[in-house]
Amino acid sequence: MAATRLELNLMRLLSRCEALAAERRDPEEWRLEKYVAALEDMLRELKKQSSKPAPELLNEYTRKVDFLKGLLEAEKLSSSTEKALANQFLAPGRTPTTTKERTPATKTVHLQTKARCTGKMRSELLGTDPLAIDDSEELNIRKRKGLASDEKQSAVELDAVLQHHQDMQEKLAEEMLSLARSLKNNTLAAQNVIKQDNQTLSHSLRMADQNFEKLKDESDRLEQHAKKSVNWLLWIMLIVVCFIFISMILFIRIFPKLK
Repeated sequence: MAATRLELNLMRLLSRCEALAAERRDPEEWRLEKYVAALEDMLRELKKQSSKPAPELLNEYTRKVDFLKGLLEAEKLSSSTEKALANQFLAPGRTPTTTKERTPATKTVHLQTKARCTGKMRSELLGTDPLAIDDSEELNIRKRKGLASDEKQSAVELDAVLQHHQDMQEKLAEEMLSLARSLKNNTLAAQNVIKQDNQTLSHSLRMADQNFEKLKDESDRLEQHAKKSVNWLLWIMLIVVCFIFISMILFIRIFPKLK
């Protein structure tokens, strides 16, 4: 399902909020808080829409917005210990917000915030400058980012392997689709042949019924004709017998017996 305009705006604003949360902000910075409030309103509107995204994606958006909201609430605490404890209970997002991200930005923000809180707690215990510790933490993060550039080649190779597997899967899917179409065509052809055979059989049965009816009518007519023929023959035989009998009597009367 294609993302709606509201979802695209929410993703852009969420990415902007993650970028702001990753930066070192002044205590008087107000944009992030306003942006998070706007994210909450947009998320509520997105949940009310009929064409809302999948439940897993909505849960991920909610998780990231809650993380940013909890991050702002943790920054308002006065004690570094309370901030560190509050950050421990924050749950960053599981998936990247944009396709350019290798790891979720909220996870990176979570690690940076934990490092800052830990540095502040260490500075309070040791009496050192928290800014110097923060700078060292930032330097470590930059070193990690520098190491990420060395992994680009392996990432490209991994993308090529994944692309190859994806191409193979697409090819296999096309072959399966072709086989399914062929099976469907064969099934339709067999269905048409069976349908024609059924029509031929039905026609043959109708013709057989009609021939049986005609044969029955002809048999009745032949039987009636045979009965009529027998009656006429019987009458003719009776007439012939009577004629012969009368003729013999007359012959005897006319020609008496010789002495």
